[in-house]
Amino acid sequence: MDFSFLLRGLLIGLSVAAVVGPMSVLCMQRTLNRGFRYGFISGLGVACGDAVYGCIAGFGLTVIAGFLVRQQGWVRLVGGLFLVYLGIKTMLTRPAQQAASTAKSKGNGLLGAYVSTFLLTLTNPVTILSFAAIFAGLGVGSGNSNFVNALLVVSGVFLGSALWWLFLTAGISLVRGRFNARWLLWINRLSGLVITIFGVIALISLYR
Repeated sequence: MDFSFLLRGLLIGLSVAAVVGPMSVLCMQRTLNRGFRYGFISGLGVACGDAVYGCIAGFGLTVIAGFLVRQQGWVRLVGGLFLVYLGIKTMLTRPAQQAASTAKSKGNGLLGAYVSTFLLTLTNPVTILSFAAIFAGLGVGSGNSNFVNALLVVSGVFLGSALWWLFLTAGISLVRGRFNARWLLWINRLSGLVITIFGVIALISLYR
């Protein structure tokens, strides 16, 4: 058992999570508007999605990987539409409304935050190919003899991604109190616009 594979997976998870994209914008916006716990749970959804794709690539599940890649058109369509929906909803939601919604449904709100980011992360099946290439370079996922190494790398990917979201949401929550309602409203509008643009780009990519 070579624990250096865990460290490598940790670095991979950190680097993948640190890429600025719709999930980053969404988690930051949720942290600013609803607090650290809501933002971090959203980040954990992303980390779990990365871990799922890491498992598929790392353990050589080529049948599943091939099926998801072949169906990426439908998957991206659903993901793109959902991003557009989230973006528009974010732009139209005022901070006061968000606070009231969070107070009414704390448990369901956290579950919804996790599920939404988890499913959105899974709407990019090409991620499997990225993980497959990285894992091949590390010498994992090519056979049963590498099962333990693959498990260590996938565990590292999840931990690395989770650590990124922990640091990011914790840092944002520290300055959250400095933003008044007007600032939060404009942050909602800007974040919603960016998320909507990502969704539109995903939909346009279907015709390329």
